[in-house]
Amino acid sequence: MPATTRSVALRRGIAAATALPLLALAATACGYGSKADDSSDAAAPAAGAKKLSADTVKIGYFPNLTHATALVGDQQGLFQKELGGTKASYAQFNAGPSEIEALNSGSIDIGWIGPSPAINGYTKSQGKSLRIIGGSASGGVKLVVNPDKIKTLDDVKGKKIATPQLGNTQDVAFLNWIAEKGWKVDAQSGKGDVSVVRTDNKITPDAYKSGSIDGAWVPEPTASKLVAEGGKVLLDESDLWPDKKFVITNIIVSQKFLKEHPDVVEAVLRGSVRTNTWINANPDQAKAAANAKLKELSGKALPADVIDPAWKSIQFTDDPLASTLDTEAQHAVKAGLLEQPDLQGIYDLTTLNKVLKAEGEPAVADAGLGAK
Repeated sequence: MPATTRSVALRRGIAAATALPLLALAATACGYGSKADDSSDAAAPAAGAKKLSADTVKIGYFPNLTHATALVGDQQGLFQKELGGTKASYAQFNAGPSEIEALNSGSIDIGWIGPSPAINGYTKSQGKSLRIIGGSASGGVKLVVNPDKIKTLDDVKGKKIATPQLGNTQDVAFLNWIAEKGWKVDAQSGKGDVSVVRTDNKITPDAYKSGSIDGAWVPEPTASKLVAEGGKVLLDESDLWPDKKFVITNIIVSQKFLKEHPDVVEAVLRGSVRTNTWINANPDQAKAAANAKLKELSGKALPADVIDPAWKSIQFTDDPLASTLDTEAQHAVKAGLLEQPDLQGIYDLTTLNKVLKAEGEPAVADAGLGAK
């Protein structure tokens, strides 16, 4: 699965049988709907702290481990620390389209989000709505199967395998893997040599327990939930990528907010970089902080047999791994879900590289897809 720097684009003419554009349906790592929940208990600015050019910055993310940079940065007050007198407010989303809609409407200014909805939001607005300004996480996606029914990769043929949504990031990856095996599947219906069953991550474990699916190509923590139910990891998607890295979560910003409040954007990016540094230096503490935030948001923490293996499979990185986003989009082209678009300008890594330089870290690249 070689990386490519070839620019690709979203198909505007996706079959009308799908009620919504495929990538508009795509959540990031796990999407369970479209409701946004405002977080009201965010840390307040320190008394007397200097305010930046905006009174408030509204930050969106998913209550999901692949968004742990945002979970931990929120929980530990690390973004607020960098923002000084500018208040950080937070909203949680359960689907990529609702977060893009919130960004477009001004309900949020900056968000953590996966590659498919970022591509969709950018192309649907003809390059006017957002920029990807940084990376956050890589990996955390696995093919987990029923070991009684599937013992080898070749045994996947003829079985029922779940993906989160039609056209989402994991769905596209699985369709591409199927094609590379030489098998045939109709991308729209999911029918063919493998039955691709589009199932919300929140119900995939129950579908597995009931026997209605034989496995799933899913992100964390859903993959580890399946393992806790007796499933076996047959393939880690990171093994298919150069250097075992591929983008699962990016940071996006409204182009309007970036233009009007570059100092605020820089502060949030500094908070993200320093949060990732802390996560990587203190993995156990960071895992506990992320789980504490998940419990606060959902009322239930993840058990150790789920969060421990899930956490180990995710890499937290400031690099947006731009060439892999381009490759992911190309896989969707091959699957018949996308056609060649123009992603030129989707990235603006200028501020991130400024922050990285100040932190003594190397610059990151945009794979030729940066804003001119």
